[in-house]
Amino acid sequence: MQDDKKLREYGYLTPGNDNKMIHMRKGQYVAGYSIGIMHLEVWYPIIPGNVANATTYDFPVRLKLVPNLDTPRLHSADPTVLDDLIKVAKELEAEGCRAIAGACGFFGHFHKQVAEAMDIPVCLSSLVQVSWIRTTLKPNQKIGVLTANASAITPELLKNCYIDDPDILVIRDLRHEPQFSAIMEDRGYFDNGILRNEVVHAAEELVKENPDIGAILLECSDTPPYASNVQRAVKLPVYDFITMIKWLHNAVTQKPYQGFI
Repeated sequence: MQDDKKLREYGYLTPGNDNKMIHMRKGQYVAGYSIGIMHLEVWYPIIPGNVANATTYDFPVRLKLVPNLDTPRLHSADPTVLDDLIKVAKELEAEGCRAIAGACGFFGHFHKQVAEAMDIPVCLSSLVQVSWIRTTLKPNQKIGVLTANASAITPELLKNCYIDDPDILVIRDLRHEPQFSAIMEDRGYFDNGILRNEVVHAAEELVKENPDIGAILLECSDTPPYASNVQRAVKLPVYDFITMIKWLHNAVTQKPYQGFI
């Protein structure tokens, strides 16, 4: 049996570096996707900046729907979801993806289990960045989190995302905002200007009420379109799904440097 790890190609084909033996795993019919992104069934606009909008990235990503996975099942950590997640993750790996991400922070309920089942890097939730963000802050600073559903950020979810000190997080819920609620309710539309203002206002209030916040983490995959607006308003580092996915991409697609010396 072929060793899949040995057949997994890494490295760029560039002039002067293209005369070599190149392998392709049997059954892999596409190539060039660094990140495979699992997403759920939703009904609302997927605008640029959203994790599931391909124009968000300046590199190709492979998007794949997890069958029959909707918001209630994912947010409630329905245990019957796990097998389908692993199946889809393995399909993405077989298509050549070098790392796996999720398109909702609540994929984090299953982060540890999926990571254990895979042979490539897995970052299912934006929350897995917390441990890293923490190292950039002063010891007494906290991380402000804007979430789509605060009630679903359970101790078990945080534990599965390797967050061992929940007290470092200050969480603000967005689900009841007039326009953001369209995302939770699958209404099929929202007023983008008003929704942007809701996200920015929530971040401003969070920082005003908690001056010890040193960074903002946008948990929800629908909030990165407004990350620059949030940063302009609160003047703090802002992390989201896209910072995580770009970090993953850079790790698995290292390019050779070239230039004058």
